[in-house]
Amino acid sequence: MNNPSLLDHAVETMEVGSKSFATASKLFDTKTRRSVLMLYSWCRHCDDVIDDQQLGFASDIVSLQTPEQRLAQLEVKTRQAYAGSQMHEPAFAAFQEVAMAHDILPAYAFDHLEGFAMDVREVRYETFDDTLRYCYHVAGVVGLMMAQIMGVRDAATLDRACDLGLAFQLTNIARDIVDDAQVGRCYLPEQWLQQVGLNGINYAAPENRQALSRVARRLVKEAEPYYHSATAGLAGLPLRSAWAIATAKGVYRKIGDKVNQAGKKAWDRRQSTSKPEKLALLVSASGQAVMSRMMTSPPRPAHLWQRPH
Repeated sequence: MNNPSLLDHAVETMEVGSKSFATASKLFDTKTRRSVLMLYSWCRHCDDVIDDQQLGFASDIVSLQTPEQRLAQLEVKTRQAYAGSQMHEPAFAAFQEVAMAHDILPAYAFDHLEGFAMDVREVRYETFDDTLRYCYHVAGVVGLMMAQIMGVRDAATLDRACDLGLAFQLTNIARDIVDDAQVGRCYLPEQWLQQVGLNGINYAAPENRQALSRVARRLVKEAEPYYHSATAGLAGLPLRSAWAIATAKGVYRKIGDKVNQAGKKAWDRRQSTSKPEKLALLVSASGQAVMSRMMTSPPRPAHLWQRPH
């Protein structure tokens, strides 16, 4: 039986942790929205545990465990959730409910945890393909799990869902370059930094913002074919889910546009969308969702990064 307190916890997590997706999440039907929020609360919790944060912000309680120990605990608890053990933490109780209800593959959940493991190992990203591999683990596989919640099982539509996750994460990386640098993380391809005269040490310095903005623009540009591919996948979703996903897609693309337009000032403040902008994007997305019912999806471009099968 559904636990209403878990939903309250998940709603709060979404409202605080991802204002960009919170608006879109309200468009799902009641059952789908509950599961989407539950999955998000687990993803957010895992992220917070690794970063020793609370809902994306510094926690008042400092963990005495190492990141490696915290990661190992997340893996153990995820296995326990799949094994049917009683889960006492809200995020894991929520995940267990979702995973069991929608047959979410354990491989997807552990692929997501591998993204946090990459942070713990302080993986460096030499090429754009390396960055895309990270994007898959932290966001592309979340797209796969979200799509399963929406009833998707065919590989072609799952590919499109993964593409949307990749596009979201590329946008996030462009927006958060300086914030990430402040905690010692860089997801930018080192090859790209070298091409504009930067390196892994000086790239986020204030005097290098003009060169850094060129790298950010390149990231935003590289996200576009993945956004385009995701649009073609709307036809494989139920109508209300297609509307929600099209709205989220519009919000994230708008953030990428703002990073582009701001240039070297992109990191003076966190780029986001206003309530009027979100409303306009919501209306536009409704048209995309309806039109997707009438269109045949073109083949997915062969040059796009392919998720592991």
